[in-house]
Amino acid sequence: MIADGTMLARAHGAARELAARGVVEGARVAIDSADAPDVLAWFLGADLLGAATLVIEPSWTPREREAVLADARPDVVVSGSPRPTAESVPRAGDEDTDFYLPTTSGSSGRPKVLTRTRGSWSRSFAALGRFPHAGPVLVPGPLSSSLFLFGALHALWAGQEPRLRPRFEPETACAEVTAAHLVPAMLARLLAVLERRPDLRESCVLRTVVCGGAHVGEELRAQCSRLLPRTELIEYYGSAEHSLIAIRRGEGGLRTVPGVEIDVREGALWVRSPLSFRGYLRRGALDPAPEWSTVDDLVRVDDTGALEVLGRAGAMVSCGGKLVAAEEVESVLRRVQGVVDVLVTGTPHPTLGSVVTAIVEGSPELRDLRAAARSGLEPGKRPRRWVMTDALPRTASGKLRRSL
Repeated sequence: MIADGTMLARAHGAARELAARGVVEGARVAIDSADAPDVLAWFLGADLLGAATLVIEPSWTPREREAVLADARPDVVVSGSPRPTAESVPRAGDEDTDFYLPTTSGSSGRPKVLTRTRGSWSRSFAALGRFPHAGPVLVPGPLSSSLFLFGALHALWAGQEPRLRPRFEPETACAEVTAAHLVPAMLARLLAVLERRPDLRESCVLRTVVCGGAHVGEELRAQCSRLLPRTELIEYYGSAEHSLIAIRRGEGGLRTVPGVEIDVREGALWVRSPLSFRGYLRRGALDPAPEWSTVDDLVRVDDTGALEVLGRAGAMVSCGGKLVAAEEVESVLRRVQGVVDVLVTGTPHPTLGSVVTAIVEGSPELRDLRAAARSGLEPGKRPRRWVMTDALPRTASGKLRRSL
């Protein structure tokens, strides 16, 4: 999975340093990403030894960090950068070896620690496939986010160089890379720049955009097709627990990954999959995952078998006895010109209990927002209150952080 000689030397150097500190197959390593400039080398080095790695998220509160470390019980915590070496370390373990300890996103509640095997992610990479054009792959976010770590490892699996960046710069995506792993908000920013810069459109070398973390609306998809006609947009839906569940390429909606079984029970999606996690770590001990599991996403399956994700059951607004899926309303409002992103929640009301409230990032016209709500939503789902903001709160991966 290691792409070039420089990365190889750093990863084997990390493995040798970890081995000197007692790390063996089956051990657990934590990377303090706030003080580790080369997270990827440490991660690959631990994997060479057959150890599972937790990447500590710098934005965790002291309470969250303490709780996560108490559950993960790492044998070693590393920081700084490993010293490169030309001496190779033989790879330990197999596809059933634990290699990653992701955490839930923290978008609501306390992060939980999961365990993933090599095979669960290598099969996910195979489901996405290799890039049709050789060249660097942009990964514009911290590797403490499982979404961006997934992007970096997918690039290496595909034999391409991951171009790691701490933040997203649209011009870089146009001029320097042939592929990119993005979240929809980043894709929207890229397309907004391309609308203003026909010169960038003409010179853009980007040929593949892999988009995850949230739903890609039809308006955004159409805009991408118009501005980047030579670029393939691949959307995937998944979770920290299940890895990839469904993929959309072109028209026709999200389709389940081969081998993944789904069941809709009272509107909620349940999954049985060879890509799923092994279980949760609680105080260092593994609590095995059940055969079928759910993260409480509400879905619909249409007559063609395409999957429509309505949102998390916990992201519901109860207004006058009617339950409104926040993400359904958000997907309608994201189509409005000038909207960067939108978060829908409930705010207290003396008689209705709560009312649907839209918090909008960007500079759209209020009349356009209301018109979109009237045309795309039934009356009970339309926002009653509107709030404009310069920036919505997000997790490290760029997902909306509803708890804030």
